[in-house]
Amino acid sequence: MITTAEFTQYFQWSGIATLAITALTILALVLQWSFKYRLVGATGFMGVLTAGLFALSLVPIVHTNVPGALHYSLIYDNGSDRATIVVAPPVTETGLDATLRQAAADLYSYGRSGSAEKQLKVRARSVIHPSAGVSEPLVLGEVTRSLSGGEDSALDVRIDRGNLAKVAQSKV
Repeated sequence: MITTAEFTQYFQWSGIATLAITALTILALVLQWSFKYRLVGATGFMGVLTAGLFALSLVPIVHTNVPGALHYSLIYDNGSDRATIVVAPPVTETGLDATLRQAAADLYSYGRSGSAEKQLKVRARSVIHPSAGVSEPLVLGEVTRSLSGGEDSALDVRIDRGNLAKVAQSKV
């Protein structure tokens, strides 16, 4: 993953290139070269690119990695306060807890703060097949986190041990 120090270096090189193409554009405008307006467009693009790299060099990009988290797939997300993930069997209680915490960290964003409840609820589910041709979705647990800040140390994790036991007993 690219760090903020690398974005700072990219910003510096992009800034130098932007200044060089700006000088070339001014020269093209003064000398009335035929492709002067193409250089104006390239200069504008380089300016936008440099500004974006500058912004990325200021904001740290941090990914929370929860040890023991299982692979999950996001199957529902309303973009506000509810999301559902699916985990494949076999699932343990500690693995599910870590996975719910990982999903709560991954799915948090500042754009979700417009919800009325100011909380994000992520449900984890799995599907078992009690008999041929029959599928039964089971909610294994859920985590609720606050949307008011980036780090939420007071995650409310609830695990349905009954459904977890059903998944453990089922045939994959």
